[in-house]
Amino acid sequence: MKLSSSQQHFALFSPNSNLHFTTLIKPSFSHSHLQFPSLPALDTSSAASASAASSPAPVFRSDADPVQFDGIGSSKTSKQTLEELLVVRRPTMESDDDTGDTAEDDDVEGDKSSLSTSSSVIDSELSKFARKMPIFEPLRVDGSNSAAKPLAVNLDLALYRSKVLARNFRYKEAEELLQKCISYWPEDGRSYVALGKILGKQSKANEARAIYEKGCQATQGENAYIWQCWAVLENRMGNIRRARQLFDAATVADKKHVAAWHGWAVLELKAGNVKKARYLLSKGLKNCGGNEYIYQTLAMLESKANRNDQARYLFRQATKCNPKSCASWLAWAQLEVQQENFRVARQLFEKAVEASPKNRFAWHVWGVFEANVGNVEQGRKLLKIGHALNPRDPVLLQSLGLLEYKHSAANLARALFRKASELDPRHQPVWIAWGWMEWKEGNIKTARELYQRALSINSTTESAARCLQAWGVLEQRAGNLSAARRLFRSSLNINSQSYVTWMTWASLEEDEGNSIRAEEIRNLYFQQRTEVIDDASWVTGVLDIIDPAIDSIKKLLNINQNSYNKPQDNSTSEERLETESENNTESGSGFNLDGFIREKLSLDASKLDIDLDSKTTNLAGKNSMYLRKVWRPSSSSVSV
Repeated sequence: MKLSSSQQHFALFSPNSNLHFTTLIKPSFSHSHLQFPSLPALDTSSAASASAASSPAPVFRSDADPVQFDGIGSSKTSKQTLEELLVVRRPTMESDDDTGDTAEDDDVEGDKSSLSTSSSVIDSELSKFARKMPIFEPLRVDGSNSAAKPLAVNLDLALYRSKVLARNFRYKEAEELLQKCISYWPEDGRSYVALGKILGKQSKANEARAIYEKGCQATQGENAYIWQCWAVLENRMGNIRRARQLFDAATVADKKHVAAWHGWAVLELKAGNVKKARYLLSKGLKNCGGNEYIYQTLAMLESKANRNDQARYLFRQATKCNPKSCASWLAWAQLEVQQENFRVARQLFEKAVEASPKNRFAWHVWGVFEANVGNVEQGRKLLKIGHALNPRDPVLLQSLGLLEYKHSAANLARALFRKASELDPRHQPVWIAWGWMEWKEGNIKTARELYQRALSINSTTESAARCLQAWGVLEQRAGNLSAARRLFRSSLNINSQSYVTWMTWASLEEDEGNSIRAEEIRNLYFQQRTEVIDDASWVTGVLDIIDPAIDSIKKLLNINQNSYNKPQDNSTSEERLETESENNTESGSGFNLDGFIREKLSLDASKLDIDLDSKTTNLAGKNSMYLRKVWRPSSSSVSV
């Protein structure tokens, strides 16, 4: 069938608009392309019904010419009218079949009745063919997927539930829940961060890395939290260079992300790059404003550099940013302890416990401080309060055991150490302290077993280095000099910067008459030690960022009247210590410890005794469980 006609003008209407568009359609088809020998042509009535079922008919111009057919065709075909013109269908969004909705059919029939004299169909088979073509009917948008997606509030609920599950060590359920969150909300970075942290807690570093990488791709690299968490993971695994790149990416994604600046600075500090760390901290202050963590880190750097006035100023800024920051109060208190400002330090410890009454670090550090300055009863009381608030913490019991051994009895200390080891069998310092006490009591065999138990947990940590050094001293005093040398060498393989270990080894050689060897060991320490050079030239720029209202740095550094400084006198440190130790329960600030724990913590000061009932049998009966992994000295050693 050959189709040719003159130019036809069709007026098209948008279903949602009254705008009138006129298009020029010139159908010209070759008979070689449009032949339907096996499909009979329908009559006018069937073609009209097909047109009505498909879509409303277009409105034509009044000057349009009818379509002329040449060539093959029957008498019916030659008498086709305008009703058999090509129908341009309007695409539908909600219809599931070819006939359309009932309401649409009614509209089509109404339009057809009014325009029946000016509309026609080329052919019923051609109409069906055109109806299935994408050019006439675009792909309908299915709204079922969007309707099945949960509301956004469900994401917050799911994240909270996963946090609770992880807190209860139900990691598998938390992972499944977070995977669902990622499938529903792939653009939200919180799910990736939470899942990566849960995997990291389970030591699944490769899986956590894959999650972080997937999150960065899903968020197009614009989520600084994912970059920062990934950097922390790499830093923990020892990939320092990769961690630097990821921290840099986090700061690029969001220059106001303070955790990225601070984490990067801490990484540089551990690597010994103090200047780089100071630069990063200053950039963090400039881009993010005042932040307690940055102020605290800068203050600790100033304290190590013996610039105490600047350190106090920075600590004061940190506590202004967050008065509830227990860590800032504790760090400031330790600065004052180093300067022997005990009254001020005690006031700062009080601020720390008021800021965070259940913080185990606050009670522990305060208790150790009081015991060291001679207030043994006060120190014991503070450690017991901390244990009552944190009964699962072994560090408080460890310090209390050392205090009882020094000022009370070894049996009580032994019971405290045993209870602490039951609370956390993988806490190395407990086993080391217990072994040291047994060595002091003359129980050499038990001390060796306890040291070996500590090393079986992990033989590559700083605690392991201290354990090896203590064990070396034990063997030295026992006369096993070759074993002592091996232990000192193994300790230095872990921590080559330990001054105590180097000097202890040199002392051993000197006691044996090897003065030349002792001098070689001392020289080796000074040759291999890492010196961190700190420059004070950064202070001007950073403090200008911290407080632009300061007229000059000289005015800040020359402050003599400071309420946080202790008045200068000519008394010795011993006399000041005696003065501070006169009142071992009062700090001069009116702080009532018993009333505080009764009102804030519902604790009775007279009922702080520790339950030392142990369900564990003797250590000798548990050797099969404790010593699953027997430590052996490493064959590698330092070059000495």
